[in-house]
Amino acid sequence: MHFRHIVHALRHHRIAVSLLVLEIAFSCAVVCNALFLIGTRLDRMHRPTGADEMHIVEVVVRSVAPGSAKAIMAQTRTDLAALRAIPGVTDVSVINQPLFGSSFSASGVSLSKADNAPTIHVTQYFGDAQLAGTLGLKLADGRWFRPDEFVSDEQLEGEGATVPVIITRALAEHFFPGKSAVGKVIYAFGTNRVVGVVDRLVQPRDYGSAESYEYAMIFPVNLSFAQGTYLLRVKDTSQRDPVIRDALRTLRTDGPLRLVSPRDATTLQAARAKYYRNDRAMAWMLVGVCVLLLVVTAVGIVGLTSFWVAQRRRQIGIRRAIGATRGDILRYFQIENFLIATLGIALGMLLAYGLNLLLMQHYELGRLPGYYLPVGTLVLWTLGQLAVYGPALRASNVPPVVATRSA
Repeated sequence: MHFRHIVHALRHHRIAVSLLVLEIAFSCAVVCNALFLIGTRLDRMHRPTGADEMHIVEVVVRSVAPGSAKAIMAQTRTDLAALRAIPGVTDVSVINQPLFGSSFSASGVSLSKADNAPTIHVTQYFGDAQLAGTLGLKLADGRWFRPDEFVSDEQLEGEGATVPVIITRALAEHFFPGKSAVGKVIYAFGTNRVVGVVDRLVQPRDYGSAESYEYAMIFPVNLSFAQGTYLLRVKDTSQRDPVIRDALRTLRTDGPLRLVSPRDATTLQAARAKYYRNDRAMAWMLVGVCVLLLVVTAVGIVGLTSFWVAQRRRQIGIRRAIGATRGDILRYFQIENFLIATLGIALGMLLAYGLNLLLMQHYELGRLPGYYLPVGTLVLWTLGQLAVYGPALRASNVPPVVATRSA
């Protein structure tokens, strides 16, 4: 079968072919970019934090009565001891900002004391000696804090403070590329010497560039419950809900004049799901858009091919009468649709990159990777062949006698 015969036949239906080509091109452009956006959202939702999220429970306790800092800290120590006694709990700590929380605490960090030194904003975590074990952090270089290095928040920000710091591998690579950061000095709260590097710890919320998401530093600070959130590490994930119930009951009975609510107690896994619910909703919405566009495109192919089959019944009958097989007729319409789909996909690729450039200008979106185009091409080619198969099969069943009846 010669392609020029098929092309010649398509020229007699320029408007219908053009509309179908544009429909396929539009679908290709939207589907490719939608798949890219879905992939971006999924990558964002599944980014590792460096913490052992499956084994962590967080509880916020709110004070409803004023008290001295000394009394609040004493109550915190009592809480920590009581929480550690709960069956199934292996570590308990207080942190200034939990992962996937509503707060974001950061400081400007530089490598020089000079006022005009380049500065970047880095998220800061304050925690006691149990924080690393509670989060399940992995040390990549250096050491953890020593017991004598822990300070209060007032001492951290005091004049001439020289509190040590542990930073993430990403931040270490940013400041000291290709070198060990241990023993180096950064300036955040006075002069801070790096004593350790953790493999990964991320910001509690997205802030700044994608690269800065893994920029974090940990300071050895003993916090009270009024300054942070209780983190509990459980031995078994099946114990998380019982531990939450026991923790709430313990905190209610152990300390007066405090607000302890089930709404303020959750697993870190649930906190992640809540934080990314908008991303998840957008991903499903884009899936719906893709499905709708593909259905509309398939319906258009079916409708147009069915119309052409009805118009060409006499021609099909004549071809059957002079020796064309059912397979020849079936292949004719499949090749015809393949050519139309190829034209639409070629135009759609250009539109896909144009749409991507538009999204890059108005939103924080990367360049469309090239491998999304073959995926979109394969999807639309497959869709076209499946959509045309039904009308083409009906065409192949047209008997040769139709030529005589139509004469």
